[in-house]
Amino acid sequence: MTLARLVGYQKNAVVSHTISDRKTGTVTIFSFDKGQGLSEHTAPYDAIVYLVDGEAQITIEGKPYPLKAGQLIVMPGHKPHALRAQKRFKMLLIMIRS
Repeated sequence: MTLARLVGYQKNAVVSHTISDRKTGTVTIFSFDKGQGLSEHTAPYDAIVYLVDGEAQITIEGKPYPLKAGQLIVMPGHKPHALRAQKRFKMLLIMIRS
């Protein structure tokens, strides 16, 4: 099975599927319908976002980063960040806790 098939799109929704959840970190795949997102927040750990499909804008400390399928970005821990679907998109989120 491919990453993209692990989670489907739903109208006006964000959908997630946890692939792995350990003390040292998590791996989760998300789908975001167009216009959906996550409001600005912080996390205590670094996170890697890999876009599997679509287009998103990720904002880190107020600076926008447009991403397309196949691109990735590191969101540093304790730095405010937000996500918004420019087009519907799927992303793999790898959260490193240690």
